[in-house]
Amino acid sequence: MSARSKARKRALDILFASELRGDDPIKALLTAIADGEGATNPYTGDLVRGVVAHQDEIDELLRGAAQGWTLERMPAVDRNVLRLGVYELLYVDDVADAIAITEAMNLVRDLSTDESPSFVNGILGTIQRARA
Repeated sequence: MSARSKARKRALDILFASELRGDDPIKALLTAIADGEGATNPYTGDLVRGVVAHQDEIDELLRGAAQGWTLERMPAVDRNVLRLGVYELLYVDDVADAIAITEAMNLVRDLSTDESPSFVNGILGTIQRARA
């Protein structure tokens, strides 16, 4: 697993746990770092901070692309992976769109339902095509 793949997984862990607990993801990130459990790769922090900074816009795009699904209805893992994927698609210039989508699919393949990879692929593909 590449360093960036590990960073994405760790960012997902922080975003997912923060959402379930109702905690601030930035505080959770800082606590994890202070406790020696956190982001050993700076990209983890970049991802968490980026998703938090742009979450309203990201969630609006997800609502538009996920026809028939509300954000609340999505599995929490899928929702947070989608946020990471959209953040990388829109705001991280040195990550190719295909890589962002593939990495998101890999995360849900390992951590969510059997249907999640195609669901995530479809939504991220819709957002990618809309911005092209």
